[in-house]
Amino acid sequence: MSALKSILPEQAAELIRAGAVLVDIRELDEHVRERIPGARHHALSTLDTVSPARPGDDVLIFHCKSGARTQANASRLAAAANCEAYVLEGGIEAWKKLKLPIASDRKQPIAMARQVQILAGSLVLLGMLLGFLVAPAFYVLSAFVGAGLVFAGVTDTCASARLLALMPWNRVATSAAAHTPKAR
Repeated sequence: MSALKSILPEQAAELIRAGAVLVDIRELDEHVRERIPGARHHALSTLDTVSPARPGDDVLIFHCKSGARTQANASRLAAAANCEAYVLEGGIEAWKKLKLPIASDRKQPIAMARQVQILAGSLVLLGMLLGFLVAPAFYVLSAFVGAGLVFAGVTDTCASARLLALMPWNRVATSAAAHTPKAR
């Protein structure tokens, strides 16, 4: 199987009730904060080392936040499935729009990617404001952040994410893999 077919959330819910397995390919920090109850977590970043299909799995439904990650990696997911498999169209966001069950734990930190975006955006804005209001030399801060983002994209490493991961509010997610969030 080289590509996966998309499936609407209503159809996915029906298949899950019939025994299909939902696989969340988002990173752990995203999964522990909000997830579809019963979804098996298997981050896309670790897909190369462990196959999400288990003996007895007849049907897998992969999902991410919006459906973009699953669609972009459909051939990788299909290769790992070794059974009938689908991509949840619209991801967890489409699932939520239909008011299907969600488990959430708002005590968990927001996703690391969002934290990096908030930090980078804030530093760029600060550099621009200080450059305009105080001294033009502060524009260097914005240039430094821009260069850091380019470097992160080219090398697939992110110093900001590593630094943010050390912050006290992010230590909760690393120990939360076994945590069961409240369903809403």
